[in-house]
Amino acid sequence: MKILITAQGADLDSLVDPRFGRAKHFLVVDTETGAFSAHDNRQNLDAAQGAGIQAGRAAVELGVEAVLTGNVGPKAFAVLDAANVAIHTGISGTVKDAIARFKAGGLTPTGRANVEGHWV
Repeated sequence: MKILITAQGADLDSLVDPRFGRAKHFLVVDTETGAFSAHDNRQNLDAAQGAGIQAGRAAVELGVEAVLTGNVGPKAFAVLDAANVAIHTGISGTVKDAIARFKAGGLTPTGRANVEGHWV
């Protein structure tokens, strides 16, 4: 399964970025093989608006089935939910730890956004 974790850096030892739309990086991980790729989200860091929507579209285009992040706003949630991407919020610690919790079945998808739009 391909999952996306928002990250403050470009490797598995990076901390999970608490923001979805304005995360510094998206790490896409194949949970079966452990292979991963880092994707810069620079275009959304300083966006006046629309960061969540654009980030959601990027995640869908990357072909992920789940997103692990700290927080997700209503517009990003709507984009991901419409594409049947499972959304897990409240994630913290390192990316490596988040992957381990996901693989162990310790994370439950959320049914709604957990922050208002334009959360920084």
